[in-house]
Amino acid sequence: MKKNMGNTDKIVRILIAVIVGILYFTNVISGTLGIVLLALSVIFVVTSLISFCPIYSIFGLNTCPIKNK
Repeated sequence: MKKNMGNTDKIVRILIAVIVGILYFTNVISGTLGIVLLALSVIFVVTSLISFCPIYSIFGLNTCPIKNK
């Protein structure tokens, strides 16, 4: 897997995941919506840790900066 996520993208995804997690565990969001958002947050964290987003590869997106040699 080739990395296709930049640092800003990873930070934003992790922040969104933390916010959704806090909202879920403080019962601000609950029910089916809460579970779906919590699952999406887990996906955000995993894709941030491996720096690869499968959806980005489908659409040909790449937010990872190009290293000049």
